[in-house]
Amino acid sequence: MVARTGDPPRGSPAAAGMRRRRLSGAGAGSGNSGGSNMLRFYTDDAPGLKITPTVVLVMSLGFIGFVTALHVIGKLYHYRAGV
Repeated sequence: MVARTGDPPRGSPAAAGMRRRRLSGAGAGSGNSGGSNMLRFYTDDAPGLKITPTVVLVMSLGFIGFVTALHVIGKLYHYRAGV
């Protein structure tokens, strides 16, 4: 068996991705491929960290507040230093 020159080496993540695409069957051209890719992120069997949108919102607001507080502290420090 001769390997094609454009294929990634066996066992690499790129080869696994290509194999997954080949096994999917229908291809990207069909309008209804058995399920939307976007909806797959919201299923229970999706890989990765499972965080609700509320947690993401609270963490984002906390980060914005933290950065704002750092800016205010920096301005106060700069003002007190007399520069």
